[in-house]
Amino acid sequence: MKQIIDFIPLIVFFVLYKMYNIYVATGALIVATAIQICLTYLLYKKVEKMQLITFVIVAVFGGMTIFLHDDNFIKWKVTIVYALFAIFLTASHLMGKSAIKSMLGNEITLPEHAWAKINWAWVTFFAVCAVVNIYVAYELPLDVWVNFKVFGLLVATLAFTLLTGVYIYKHLPKNNESEE
Repeated sequence: MKQIIDFIPLIVFFVLYKMYNIYVATGALIVATAIQICLTYLLYKKVEKMQLITFVIVAVFGGMTIFLHDDNFIKWKVTIVYALFAIFLTASHLMGKSAIKSMLGNEITLPEHAWAKINWAWVTFFAVCAVVNIYVAYELPLDVWVNFKVFGLLVATLAFTLLTGVYIYKHLPKNNESEE
């Protein structure tokens, strides 16, 4: 259910962009993201810090997009969010408290080197997404960027999540190892 709630702002943005324009879609993205946070809190009694940070970035850059009537700001929002994710994962790992291990470590037991590889893989993924977003945003038409933002990054993230799952599966302790 939470994953569905997470995609609502993206769907709203895409539909309203196709129906109207980038400015209407951006305003709706801000509102939908606020509603998403409220729904998350009502259903789970908790909102993750990254959701709040993302909302602030959406509100600031979306607001600048609307008020200055310049779509460059909403294009930068994607890069900034991905860059922050990469920085956050890097910092948490360097401080000895890997955010990825913190999220999954209670349910999954892996060797430390596997957690480190997963962390650095996600850092790289987010950094590459941030750079590719800049390229697509400024070298290709707005329609291409919107499709990339909604579908390209979504598919890339789902594929990378799947690859991470395969990597985790390969490094899970075998049944006979856990029984010893």
